[in-house]
Amino acid sequence: MHHDHRRLGRELDLFDTDPLIGAGLPYWLPDGAAVRHALEEYVREVERRAGYRHVYSPVLGKRELYEISGHWAHYSDDMFPPMELGGEQVVLRPSLCPHHAVIYRSRPHSHRDLPLRMAELGPMYRSELSGVLGGLTRVRAIQLNDAHIFCALDQVRKEAAGALELIRRAYEAMGIVPARYRLSLPGPGGKYVDAPELWQRSVALLREVLDDSGLPYESAEGEAAFYGPKIDVQVADRAGRESTLSTVQIDFHQPERFDLRYIGADGARHRPVMIHRSVVGSVERAVAHLLEQHGGAFPGWLAPVQLVVLPVSESERSVAEALAARCAERGLRAEVAGPDRGSLGARVREHRLVPYQAVVGAREAADGLVALRLRDGRRLAPLPADEALRRIEHLIGAHSTALWEEEPRPGSGAESRS
Repeated sequence: MHHDHRRLGRELDLFDTDPLIGAGLPYWLPDGAAVRHALEEYVREVERRAGYRHVYSPVLGKRELYEISGHWAHYSDDMFPPMELGGEQVVLRPSLCPHHAVIYRSRPHSHRDLPLRMAELGPMYRSELSGVLGGLTRVRAIQLNDAHIFCALDQVRKEAAGALELIRRAYEAMGIVPARYRLSLPGPGGKYVDAPELWQRSVALLREVLDDSGLPYESAEGEAAFYGPKIDVQVADRAGRESTLSTVQIDFHQPERFDLRYIGADGARHRPVMIHRSVVGSVERAVAHLLEQHGGAFPGWLAPVQLVVLPVSESERSVAEALAARCAERGLRAEVAGPDRGSLGARVREHRLVPYQAVVGAREAADGLVALRLRDGRRLAPLPADEALRRIEHLIGAHSTALWEEEPRPGSGAESRS
């Protein structure tokens, strides 16, 4: 069955659009914001553990910034028109890399600082034609999980391979299987930077990274960025339509344009290489694909509501509300669906996409237990409430796609494998 994220996202109250805000400018409702926040927090944390430092940069830049970067010459058709401000022209940025190049340039760097990994979850803007806009996949305001690694030439292969590994781990946590890996090369036409030697070097490096990884890949002409080739991680929806989610790019062009330098071990000034990479791509496109992939049944750590407490009767409501409050204290997203919302069976069906349903009847309320129903239809024997929450919290904290794991027996060795 094909799930259309545009229909499903509205039905599940994740996002919507309004003509007064404009085409290609969706707004996020509370449940959608919860999914987005969970995804952003995940990627920030995996980047931090991988040695990235996070920055913030403005959404505007002077036209001159994009003239230096090459965006104005090669990409201006996709940019919003400049705004006059105090005798200067400023532009909504179409990408984050020029800002990061300027941030790098703002401080002196030594070879001991490299690789310098700079990350940002930041907004950018593309002047997409109204005919191609749709849902979350093609939008005009994009929240991008972006990063730029400034490194020496002999560090490029290791850093690009590290970025591919972050992407692999993220896809595993999100329950996404890539459709294919693509080496995106320049094609005929004038939209690319005219520097044949730099293109040859960067293409050769990316081929080595892909060959070393053992991943199967295909080459595609005409799909490169204007400043360099890239590895594109392609995903497909259930109808087989393909799109790019994550990328790794090697760029010799912008370090030269911005005259980026570092002092080498020999005391001389050297030019760094700039690796552009995105682990989950734009938040909008990632959530669109997750919706279509999972039909709204997100992995537990991404679900907008992770646990719903179902008191059998009004007599158990106060116990149910106390349990939901304990969930909130532990960082779990929980809500109570009481008898005023229908029979127990009706409430179970209404919350069929919630990973965990905790049924609280008279016996459970009296003994401090919960009877868990899992989204996949399994019903578990009643457990002490704290134990149930601890085990759910463990799976969610591990960004697991599993709904439940039996406790390992002491001495079984399962602890070391998990």
